[in-house]
Amino acid sequence: MKHIVLIGDGMADYPIKELGDKTVLEAADTPHMDRMALEGINGLATNVPDGMPAGSDVANMSVLGYDPAKHYSGRAPLEAASMGIELDKNDVAFRCNLITIENGDILDHSAGHISTEEASQLMQAIEDELGGDVHFYPGISYRHLMVAQFGADAVCTPPHDVVEEPALDHMPRGDSAEKLQELIRASWNILSEHPVNKKRIEEGKRPANSIWLWGQGYAPSMPSFEEMYGLKAAVISAVDLIKGLGICEGMDVIEVPGATGYLDTNYVGKAEYALESLKDHDIVFVHVEAPDEAGHMGSLEAKIQAVEDFDSKVVGTILEGIEKLSEECTVLVLPDHPTPIAVRTHTPDPVPFVIYPSFNRDADIVKTYSEDAATDGILSTVRGCDLIRTMLSL
Repeated sequence: MKHIVLIGDGMADYPIKELGDKTVLEAADTPHMDRMALEGINGLATNVPDGMPAGSDVANMSVLGYDPAKHYSGRAPLEAASMGIELDKNDVAFRCNLITIENGDILDHSAGHISTEEASQLMQAIEDELGGDVHFYPGISYRHLMVAQFGADAVCTPPHDVVEEPALDHMPRGDSAEKLQELIRASWNILSEHPVNKKRIEEGKRPANSIWLWGQGYAPSMPSFEEMYGLKAAVISAVDLIKGLGICEGMDVIEVPGATGYLDTNYVGKAEYALESLKDHDIVFVHVEAPDEAGHMGSLEAKIQAVEDFDSKVVGTILEGIEKLSEECTVLVLPDHPTPIAVRTHTPDPVPFVIYPSFNRDADIVKTYSEDAATDGILSTVRGCDLIRTMLSL
């Protein structure tokens, strides 16, 4: 028996007036997920436990089969694991975004989705000028890391939660906040004078004129996925956070050429590599970031396109592929959390899921894949961290 989990990050949404009060999932053309809902069993998953932040770290930890209330220690340490950064017991890892501030407001949490090549030059300049007691590590596009030995208890705000709001209103607060604020402020002159940003401005692009620190924590400790479930697992994602989760859970990380974590990602490649990985793995998790990015952008058109691409190029490829496997396979599809267009950030609402076996399809009464339709699913509402065991029980 083989298993595939397909995660459309942020796919779920609220009803949207421009769509006739339909959600993106209801309005988009998603024949493959609709087929799964019709022939499989459905329900709603609560991936964000009460009282925890509705971050991709928390929600995806649930999807990958772990209870965040027991195992979560912060977002940045997971990304550090993906980047091969070993944390000592007193090290605190911070997510370090490159962002755009304009007229005092956070204009863009991604600095126009700056290229990794440009960002690496900027992060090297930050390390050269501000490194010492802290260290900065370049990642992908706008996503980078800082490691310090302070700041674990500071209150830090994700920049994508406060786009178009004053930066000074959302600076780190609490313990060690002054040191963190000093680093952010110090980055302004370094970045504004850098040739990379001067060139970006000349080309009409948004400059990466500030770092932003958030998502901090200590190195996590958790049992491996194989210890928990008795299965050899792999994960496919373009996002360091998800790769880091997989590494901390003892999964193999499978790299896919052209996987970007954005709207131009290699959807089909992710699905094809997932199918290939089943030759030597029992379960593979495939994460697609594009719908979430569209939600943060507040772009209805981009989110519909991302969801339709996920359905046609990922889900469709997987459904076609499992028919050719020599053994039975179960496919689970779900978002990690909603990223509604109206609020442009994550919410903790339950998300629709469908479990589709390639065998013995005892369907429930659900006919299409959406937030509302899933409420009639036979599995009702479950904790997200219990979904893997639910799938395996079939």
